[in-house]
Amino acid sequence: MHGLMNRAVERFARDTYGDAFWGSVADAAGLNFTSFEAMLPYERDTTDRVVNSLADGLGKRREEVLEDIGTYLVASPKTDALRRLLRFGGTDFVEFLNSLDELPARVRMAVPDLPMPQLELKEEDPQVFELVVHPMPGTEGLFGHVLLGLLRAMADDYGALVFLDPNPGENGKDVIDVRLLDIDFAEAREFELGTATG
Repeated sequence: MHGLMNRAVERFARDTYGDAFWGSVADAAGLNFTSFEAMLPYERDTTDRVVNSLADGLGKRREEVLEDIGTYLVASPKTDALRRLLRFGGTDFVEFLNSLDELPARVRMAVPDLPMPQLELKEEDPQVFELVVHPMPGTEGLFGHVLLGLLRAMADDYGALVFLDPNPGENGKDVIDVRLLDIDFAEAREFELGTATG
């Protein structure tokens, strides 16, 4: 598992619950270090142990914690670079959804060796979509839940009211049903695609 992913889990725990809590999670996971190196590879088992220890420490289900991490990646001021990358996908939430198939390529521009699952959006009607997450070997059960939290946070960012329903798909795929209730439900967070020059 790419170190950047593990580092994101660590930053979520530290920023949200404090360094002492992260230390207890690292100890419970049997780590012999206290901080992940962003560019080093780690065994999938290491990631699983950390996420499971985090869930145990919070008294939450693993899926809930992964979703919280996805929300953190968009909503935290400390991860604004990712939010900006995602907002370049469109001027509203529907445009953003339709840009998701391009997301792995955009991420590779920033981090060439970061693995990303293939995302497939199916439009059932103008307000109903199905997002299929095709996991890569060794990442099953991770990306779908993180992406669910990320989508919730992006909907808030755009000011859209959406209903998201996760479902297991075939062959390890994750499926997220997206129903757009109101594209202009609330005021969007401030964002500029470019900086004006005088």
